[in-house]
Amino acid sequence: MNDRQGAPEKGTGAWGQAILAFVLFGVVAGGLWFEDAFAGPGTDSGPATCSTSDDASPAPRKRISGAQLCTALNRKDLPKLVGTPLEEAEYASGSESESRWASGTKTIMPEAKVELESHTVQISASYDDLPVAESIDYLGAGAQPKTVLGHKAVLYSGQTIAISFRLDGGDATSGPGGVARHLLVASDTKDKGDSYDLVIWREDRLPPDDAALFRIAEKVLPTLPGWKSG
Repeated sequence: MNDRQGAPEKGTGAWGQAILAFVLFGVVAGGLWFEDAFAGPGTDSGPATCSTSDDASPAPRKRISGAQLCTALNRKDLPKLVGTPLEEAEYASGSESESRWASGTKTIMPEAKVELESHTVQISASYDDLPVAESIDYLGAGAQPKTVLGHKAVLYSGQTIAISFRLDGGDATSGPGGVARHLLVASDTKDKGDSYDLVIWREDRLPPDDAALFRIAEKVLPTLPGWKSG
């Protein structure tokens, strides 16, 4: 499951806010992914359709919504792009998460997630005026500058956090999960500060395939409202 961490207020702390906004959480229950226990329609019912939360904060006008992100990400060929063509989407959702900083500023981040049996793919949109080209210095030593469809991009790693729940009712424990690979892409060719963060991770905690991440980006991003290829 995904959540956002608290972050310093905008201004001098904008870099830290942006980085913390990309922290990713995975959940494990009794040796199985906790999310699987509550997943949407499985393969017996056909591919999952996008769902949205009734209490989700609406996306501001002229900005993409979580539902739009989910529609773009939940493609029929997503399993093939991931590299597992025999699988189907088991769960798909879109939402807008809201954060309020100490300054009183409210930030809404649209996001969507699609779960397959072996992988999870997520995409979020950021409007923090943080150019992708400038973010590379704050995303870890392994961050690599890339170009995706003529837009500036950065490939970098994150880590899921695994939370285990005891079947006997004991206290839950947490620890490092698997590796998540991120592809941060500027939403416009001039890299004015808005971006999309596309993420993929494996349910078995092995490192995901970077090639799959690029295949997904090249198919999904052009279908987003307002996207222009360079």
